Amino acid sequence: MNKKLILIKTEKYVRDKLKNEGSGHDWWHVHRVSNTALSIAKREGADLFIVELGALLHDIADYKFHGGDSTVGPRIASEWLLSLGADKDTLNHIKHIIQHVSFKGAAVKSRMKTLEGKIIQDADRLDAIGAIGIARAFTYGGFRKNQLLYDPSGTIKKHRSFSEYKRKSTASTIHHFYEKLLLLKDLMNTKTGKKLAQHRHAFMERYLKQFFEEWEGRK
Repeated sequence: MNKKLILIKTEKYVRDKLKNEGSGHDWWHVHRVSNTALSIAKREGADLFIVELGALLHDIADYKFHGGDSTVGPRIASEWLLSLGADKDTLNHIKHIIQHVSFKGAAVKSRMKTLEGKIIQDADRLDAIGAIGIARAFTYGGFRKNQLLYDPSGTIKKHRSFSEYKRKSTASTIHHFYEKLLLLKDLMNTKTGKKLAQHRHAFMERYLKQFFEEWEGRK
């Protein structure tokens, strides 16, 4: 198994597949997650090959764009890795990561088992918070869900199952901050991920304070 060649071909495959994606789940999201995951992995002592490969493939077929079917991503990744001659252990490890990387609701615990998977999950969640996370939230809300920026009459939900979380929501993008984004800081797996999340979380809190002050016409 030629690891270097697998990474080179996988990067091109993912870049070509996601280059025109417009919801914030594009190639540059994958690129940022990959860079962040590798940075964390070097500090945490993880397998760099698995981390980079898993990060590149983590959003290859997001369930949100496939009718809520969370089996599509692992299947497509498996087919791709088999075509490259990846061994069984690598294939199964990557499938597990893709299957469990996504946030599935406030009350749903992560089932990620490996250090490499936990690192990729941290990196993916870091890209959902902070300045880039804010930009991605509004991009996705408008692109995919036709969400309002904010609706004061809406309610915040604590989704208790993945099926409940996947249902079409009428809540505004600002509500999404309270249903997911502001929760991610305390869901980080690694020491490095937790440290990085602190700054990004604080930025979101400042942003929301400014948002509501402007909403009420106080600034």
